[in-house]
Amino acid sequence: MFKFLKEKLKKTVENISNKFKKEEIKEEVKPKAEIKEIKIEKIQEKKKEIKGEVVEGKIKEKKGFFEVVKEKITTTTIEGDKFEELFYDLELVLLENNVAVEVVEKIKNDLKRYLVDKPIKRGKIEETIEDSLRYSIGNLFIDTINFLEQVKAKKPYVICFVGINGGGKTTTIAKVANYLQNNGLNCVIAAADTFRAASIEQLEEHADKLGVKLIKHDYGADPAAVAFDAIEHAKAKGKDVVLIDTAGRLHSNEDLINEMKKIVRVAKPDMTIFIGESITGNDCVLQAQKFSEAVKLDGIILTKADIDEKGGAAISIGYITKKPILFLGVGQKYNDLKEFNKEEIIKSIGL
Repeated sequence: MFKFLKEKLKKTVENISNKFKKEEIKEEVKPKAEIKEIKIEKIQEKKKEIKGEVVEGKIKEKKGFFEVVKEKITTTTIEGDKFEELFYDLELVLLENNVAVEVVEKIKNDLKRYLVDKPIKRGKIEETIEDSLRYSIGNLFIDTINFLEQVKAKKPYVICFVGINGGGKTTTIAKVANYLQNNGLNCVIAAADTFRAASIEQLEEHADKLGVKLIKHDYGADPAAVAFDAIEHAKAKGKDVVLIDTAGRLHSNEDLINEMKKIVRVAKPDMTIFIGESITGNDCVLQAQKFSEAVKLDGIILTKADIDEKGGAAISIGYITKKPILFLGVGQKYNDLKEFNKEEIIKSIGL
């Protein structure tokens, strides 16, 4: 997961390191003519003033980006212009890996606040920069809810799933049903996608494999009526959870968005979850944002996270929508639904 982002960050670090090697070579060929008439006493004073830029009897060793930073910035502070120079390439890498522009600006401003003109212990520059970046990205994620605890608080607990066409919604609902059953909860599924051809049959196949009751109507029926019937069935049969599948729709299709609003209005779900493909990057973030404007979203599930080489959607979507990521889809099997853990995301990008 996020392999491409990790590799690009590594390559960027190498490029920055090479750039600073060239700058240091230029600086090293400058000066001695400038100091030939200066007294020894003043040389000693000058050495104190520049806080260690002169390293007696040693040749500076080049050890990559953070080591170069430590050698270039020996005054224990990072000045604003130097910050811009150091982090320009990092911004490009984040944008290239589908991190939303608004999020890139947030990270940049955070790092400025944490690092620029702040006292940094000598020998701790690399660690301080890494910690600052880790802290900034960690704060992008909205604290996730205790999903099981919330579901168990009411019976039946109604969850409505929304998203665009082809985002993996139906398969993800089956994974959620399996997850709930593995945690001792029984559920019923509402086949409220009465629009897409074969959608009911696809959901029925999953329900049969999992041993879950499916409530369905004919194609073309009112999806809100299907959701209502599933809730009534759950009440009558003592089911713990109702999972409502809805037709995939583009956020720009006003008629289908209004239909989705009607389903939510009739079903009065306790939780509405957006399902989107992690690999679509900024498109996924925009879709979630638009769906959130149409109906009240409570959480997000990102599918295909296991094959997402960039990671921009996972990094950006919570900050943009102000909604927590609940699960990641990480494969095709029913058990391939992973509870979201921000520390794992941060670790996966090498921090």
